[in-house]
Amino acid sequence: MPEVHIAAVSRTEFGKGAARRERRAGRVPAVLYGHGTAPRHLSLPGHDVLLALRTANVLIRLDGLANGSELALPKAVQRDPIRGTVEHVDLLLVRRGEKVTVDVPVVVTGEVAADGLLDQQLVQISVQAEATHIPPGIEVNVADMLVGASVTAGDLTLPRGVVLAEEPDALVLHVIAAPTAAQIEAEITGVAEVAAEAAAAEGPAGPAEPAAPEQPAE
Repeated sequence: MPEVHIAAVSRTEFGKGAARRERRAGRVPAVLYGHGTAPRHLSLPGHDVLLALRTANVLIRLDGLANGSELALPKAVQRDPIRGTVEHVDLLLVRRGEKVTVDVPVVVTGEVAADGLLDQQLVQISVQAEATHIPPGIEVNVADMLVGASVTAGDLTLPRGVVLAEEPDALVLHVIAAPTAAQIEAEITGVAEVAAEAAAAEGPAGPAEPAAPEQPAE
């Protein structure tokens, strides 16, 4: 996986007020930790961080640190729930050749048999890999899989040097029977009947109670 270079600046102010000022300036507060070192508080350019985090398990090269550049992996990301902007990042210090345990996406290709419906239980899988050779995803081809077929974590084909860190019998996906038109219609009818029964049980809304007359001021 290629490295993404991001210029880092040490932070000396902490707390919610300082973090808000960082964000208003278009920057993201971050903490770098790992390998028994004391946590380092950093400030990163917000736009660069947002672009980097579009790649799962992106390997970040932090430039501008006092002891030289460092490699890190994002371990926890806090985002604004409405705008989606990055508010804080926890970064794990890594070394070349070091093994790390990460979650990688399960990438499904192909289409199951026409009478089947794919039910994916896991959208990502836990693996152990070298920090500088984390796969972007684990591919699963479901082309023409029949109803009843399934894929467990142990069935996945992993890239060379990557080891499964998930339970081998964990269900990744399986193929179930697609509902028929009659079953879909029956379900819709059932939902409508339940709604009608609930409305009937509530009964018509009664007239609003008249407002109490105002009392003259004493």
